[in-house]
Amino acid sequence: MAKVAFLGLGVMGFPMAGHLAAKGHEVTVYNRSPAKAEAWVAKHKGTSAATPREAAKGAEFVMACVGNDDDLRSVCTGPDGAFTGMSPGAVFVDHTTVSANVTRKLAAQAAASGLVFIDAPVSGGQAGAENGQLSIMCGGDPADYARAEPVMAAYARICRLIGPSGAGQLAKMMNQICIAGLMQGLSEALAFGQKAGLDGEKVVEVISQGAAGSWQMVNRHKTMLKDEFNFGFAVDWMRKDLGICLDTADEIGARLPVTALVDQFYKDVQLMGGGRGDTSSLIRRLK
Repeated sequence: MAKVAFLGLGVMGFPMAGHLAAKGHEVTVYNRSPAKAEAWVAKHKGTSAATPREAAKGAEFVMACVGNDDDLRSVCTGPDGAFTGMSPGAVFVDHTTVSANVTRKLAAQAAASGLVFIDAPVSGGQAGAENGQLSIMCGGDPADYARAEPVMAAYARICRLIGPSGAGQLAKMMNQICIAGLMQGLSEALAFGQKAGLDGEKVVEVISQGAAGSWQMVNRHKTMLKDEFNFGFAVDWMRKDLGICLDTADEIGARLPVTALVDQFYKDVQLMGGGRGDTSSLIRRLK
């Protein structure tokens, strides 16, 4: 078992850190709002720290799951950042969805201090985090990844090294591009079926077993038909991720016409007051 720090106790980080403690790791947590850290300690034992630097002291592995590029920089760098507190050879594992550019810069900064940095964004949503069934796509050195993989196994269904630094974030972009297109297609199909007077659940029971089937269809169609949208990844966060995808596409010369369109549809949902609803709320535009 390892000594681990976990930075960021949101809907994903809180249960992920809990799985580490349940597996017997010695866990110290940090959260920008101390009340969440106190609640985590009350539930899972372990300890909390006032700063990322304090949490990282003596840790073999420092995991982070925060909000965006700026949040990640703030927990990594500066006088109170984790990098300042980490010992040479310690491994920083970033589960945040951020740009590949910030990942590569932080990885270089970590290396200059004798530290290891692995980008390891996750997919599976809140339910995946709570059930320890996340898909983790990683970027970094193979030997460093081999050290971190057994620790990440505490909350992973599958964990794979995709390539060098930044590759994990690029893979996560592919994940979000797929979700955007799938969710729009599912929204249109369910709205179409309702207009046609069909029983959506009966139809999905059939078509989910064929070529149209997807995780989104199986796990979200019932709540979409009931206009219930409090079951996972928020629209505000999806737009942040799609913005990263679109910016990266411009940088590398890729074309994402459907993704760009669906991003604007999510903007419509935000303007309807649905920014905190889950990504399946795309169907609201069609009703």
